[in-house]
Amino acid sequence: MSTPILEVQALHAHYGKSHVLQGVSLRVGQAELVTLLGRNGAGKSTTLKSIAGAVTPSGGQVRFQGRDIAGQPAHRIAAQGICLVPENRGIFKLLTVEENLLLGRRRESPWQLDDIYRIFPRLKERRRNGGANLSGGEQQMLAIGRALMNHPRLLILDEPVEGLAPVIVEEIVAQLKTIKAAGVAILLVEQNLEVCVQLADRHYIVEQGRVVHEAGNAAFIADHEVKDRYLGVGLA
Repeated sequence: MSTPILEVQALHAHYGKSHVLQGVSLRVGQAELVTLLGRNGAGKSTTLKSIAGAVTPSGGQVRFQGRDIAGQPAHRIAAQGICLVPENRGIFKLLTVEENLLLGRRRESPWQLDDIYRIFPRLKERRRNGGANLSGGEQQMLAIGRALMNHPRLLILDEPVEGLAPVIVEEIVAQLKTIKAAGVAILLVEQNLEVCVQLADRHYIVEQGRVVHEAGNAAFIADHEVKDRYLGVGLA
């Protein structure tokens, strides 16, 4: 594996008295795409939010580019180069596509509007449309594009293709490959395993707040027993 840009060690998180994360450890290399898999309620989204600062961990380390950022507020973590695209996308629906993108731009970001429009041509076509007038797939593209404008070293995605039509899923897969090729590391939570194995270098499986399995992509594809045991699904 390449030098880690992100190292999570023994991460714990609570919601009140509920102990949701119970020692999660994982790593993401430079320009690597890693998936975090598991059944609903396993702790995947909480892991992402704890890394990005939306949830304050109750224990453990989150080392990003060699610094422990665990417990820092979300805006400080984002300023260091971690961008979370949440499951609800979080776009501003009363603003236009272009206004959303410009609102997310950091001054030093190498990503310009033309770069986003090259990767997401649908957004260029709809740049003057309000966010509320976009399809679900277009809103997802806008959320990812806005995150890129913030110059992420690590892009965190929570269920980016959930509920989208197959043709839009194919577009987003191609776009994520382009983003990865540009050198952005990606940590992905996604239920669509076909998408995951098209994109990922490695996979982690979480169950009841713990990592129970780690594998490279080829080994994961070949291990039907693990997919059936922990995910209840197989791959054709």
